[in-house]
Amino acid sequence: MKINWGAAIVLAFIGFISFILFFVIKMNTNKKYKHDLVTEEYYKQELHFQKEIDAEKNAIALTKNITIQKTDSGLLLSFPQDKNYNDISGTVSLYRPSNKNLDFEIPIALSNPELLINDENMIEGRWNIKVNWKYDNKDYLFKTSLVY
Repeated sequence: MKINWGAAIVLAFIGFISFILFFVIKMNTNKKYKHDLVTEEYYKQELHFQKEIDAEKNAIALTKNITIQKTDSGLLLSFPQDKNYNDISGTVSLYRPSNKNLDFEIPIALSNPELLINDENMIEGRWNIKVNWKYDNKDYLFKTSLVY
């Protein structure tokens, strides 16, 4: 049986389409390749965006903002020394872009101007850190990303 060039082109197209469909089906059905939204409540979070902008402006206006250092025992967040650490409240959110199961949030309860996030909570890789804190009825927001 002899195949002419027209039939060969049609068979090549069918083979290519089958190859692409195989990978599309594999990516959609395999749990290993499951991708999620950044947040489940995207529109609700969008409504609070102006408050975040104002809080970030407040944090930028500070003479000294929060500093972050990687230490042997974990991640050390240092709050401004000119603020009374007993009056600081808020949360520290750690977001892992690659896996939402690793995300966690820590309430701010300071006994000194520094907050330590233990090393066992941190896994190597990229982290987005958001510190929402309140001092003297004024909101502040510090955002950064780092590779741990």
